[in-house]
Amino acid sequence: METGVIFNKIKVMKNRILGNSGLEVSALGLGCMGLSFGYGPATDKKEAVKLLQAAFDAGVTFFDTAEAYGPFLNEELLGEALAPFRNQLVIATKFGFKEGKTDLGMDSRPENIKAVAEAALKRLKTDYIDLYYQHRVDPSVPIEEVAGAIQDLIAAGKIKHWGLSEAGAETIRRAHAVQPVAALQSEYSLWWREPENEILPTLEELGIGFVPFSPLGKGFLTGAITENTQFDSTDFRNIVPRFSEENRKSNQVLVDLLKTIATEKDATPAQIALAWLLAQKPWIVPIPGTTKLYRLQENILAANIELTKDELENIETAASKIAVQGARYPQHLQNRIGK
Repeated sequence: METGVIFNKIKVMKNRILGNSGLEVSALGLGCMGLSFGYGPATDKKEAVKLLQAAFDAGVTFFDTAEAYGPFLNEELLGEALAPFRNQLVIATKFGFKEGKTDLGMDSRPENIKAVAEAALKRLKTDYIDLYYQHRVDPSVPIEEVAGAIQDLIAAGKIKHWGLSEAGAETIRRAHAVQPVAALQSEYSLWWREPENEILPTLEELGIGFVPFSPLGKGFLTGAITENTQFDSTDFRNIVPRFSEENRKSNQVLVDLLKTIATEKDATPAQIALAWLLAQKPWIVPIPGTTKLYRLQENILAANIELTKDELENIETAASKIAVQGARYPQHLQNRIGK
């Protein structure tokens, strides 16, 4: 089926507001990392531009990138692809790693935060960043100092809002007390529900929006990954315990649940997984990523699916009996989470 034919089926994309910030975005955003980084070779530039512009044409106004994706390549890609529509978009990018390289560790010194912002503005071909996240909490820099640097950037008009990623409740509170936080970006899906324990109640109390990354379990909840799937040698999932062959086999039961519900709703497992997230809170905005147009189309159509109270309760009951196997990060990366 032609791209345009499928996109014509999409209703006008609804918008959501991230907490009390007033920052309005499409109900589904686009996580752009995989176009340049993390899941194998970078996508051909022309194809990547085509996908980004197709997302905008379909009503997506929220695009997520970071200096570390490449590094730098992803921001440059977005800057080129989205320049014609810049004032109609919300672009989120991130600071927080030394030289933009994740393997060098964190760097949230105020001078680095400001230098990264200046460089990101050039790469993104813009004079302001809508949402500027701390990519990971830096234990060597008090979050109050980070928030102070953000205040300076807001006062200078270089950023509009700020956010945190994979931060714990205490850090969120301390940051928010200095400069109101618009959004937290952390992993959340039927595949990883830990944020429900402490993070979601904290965000609701403080009026902070939630932007789940990996809302499709790094691709697992699409149903396209099995125990026999072979990942590219540069694919991050090769070192993720949850994606070991044995754990993929065990975790297939969660995909089977989604497939059953999807059949009843004339949908796909990925669409049910996204619709479930959208149903949790009105201030949750998932950012599924993809490198394929047909997956983009599939994901966007999930915004049209409404799960009834009974359907949500049935999912809850069934999911509560499933124990997902395997850690979501290898041990050496666990210290970057939830501080």
